[in-house]
Amino acid sequence: MVWLRMQMAVFLLLAAMGLRAEGVATIHIKGPIGPATASFIARAIGVATQQKAECLVVQLDTPGGLLDSTKEIVDAFYASSVPVVVYVAPSGANAGSAGVFITLAADVAAMAPNTSIGAAHPVSLGTGGADQGGDVMKQKLENFASSYIEAIAQKRGRNVDWARSAVRESASITGEKALELKVIDLIAADMTELLGKIDGRAVRGRTLKTAGATAVEIPMVASERVFQMLWRPEVMFVLMLIAIYGIIAELNNPGAILPGVVGVIALLLVLYLSAILPLNVAGLALILLAVGLFVLEVFVPSHGILGVGGVVAFFLGALMLFDRGDPAFRLSLAYIIPGTLLTAGFILWIVGAGLRAQRLSVKIGREAMLGQFATVEARIDSRGGKVFFDGEYWNAVSPSVIEPGQTVQIIGLDGLTLKVQPKS
Repeated sequence: MVWLRMQMAVFLLLAAMGLRAEGVATIHIKGPIGPATASFIARAIGVATQQKAECLVVQLDTPGGLLDSTKEIVDAFYASSVPVVVYVAPSGANAGSAGVFITLAADVAAMAPNTSIGAAHPVSLGTGGADQGGDVMKQKLENFASSYIEAIAQKRGRNVDWARSAVRESASITGEKALELKVIDLIAADMTELLGKIDGRAVRGRTLKTAGATAVEIPMVASERVFQMLWRPEVMFVLMLIAIYGIIAELNNPGAILPGVVGVIALLLVLYLSAILPLNVAGLALILLAVGLFVLEVFVPSHGILGVGGVVAFFLGALMLFDRGDPAFRLSLAYIIPGTLLTAGFILWIVGAGLRAQRLSVKIGREAMLGQFATVEARIDSRGGKVFFDGEYWNAVSPSVIEPGQTVQIIGLDGLTLKVQPKS
């Protein structure tokens, strides 16, 4: 944090001195494209504009993301008064799905050696909320994505045919091939080489002066980091588990308060994420069914049948919840299997606790006296006598004579008279 503040201070100082040739803003985007990413890029453009940076370099490495957020980013690029350079880096990075749109929309598109770009088919471009499904909807989405990326390529003077194939045929190529096909503008091994190669390039009627420039990174603020971390599928899955466990624990132990509060908070976060992440309706329905079966298991003595059904429904629902063919929203089996096993163990523990409670002996009432021991206070025979039990004196009878001071066992109760026998 201290280092980032020092970098920002240097950047502000250079801007205040008017050293435009040494003012280049940079940001790093790694991971799926979502609302937090779009907000971060828009803010970075504003900061770079305010500080009169030569350009904003967006270093990109993404498997894809949401179409709505991608459109927001492209619109921000178009509206920016600061030239935007998208740099797919470092070596091994990928601009997949939404990353293709973002790269093509930049004023300058660059890639590092041994990187890749492509596979922008709309099936892997989440639209937010539950998946609508259907061939007609998919066809409409594909037509829109195809025309949208064609418009971007035409606006930036890039290869329209390849852009169309990236959507319709999921075409994917290396950085070197992208340069050959005029999908991007240049290849650069690192940031220094990138700034040297774009120096003197005319962008939006101005000539970039970036050779030897100081690249100052604009970091994410705390809220952007939190939301960027939250909207991932695995986070939503973990929050879903917390919500289920908390609510069931509260129903099973009314008045515990803490499990219920934690469960409700987690549930609200899940509902928020469900409006952003592209969910499969069938998977969501199965998980809701599983929750219903779990709740019924708490109240209905099914001896675990409902719980087992809930575990099966939960596993299938988690497996179908996100599109596992899309790396941007893939929920790994490394989360699904342990989550299902943990859920099964939790439900078995709840059911087991209920069965154990049913087998416990009665702790209060007249029945609780049976089998207990008392001390004889007055001689007992078939006509009567007295014993001292649980802080009280009781009338007692016995078929055999029992002398005072002896210990007897209670074997029955007739009104307010105890039936006892000598302790065996």
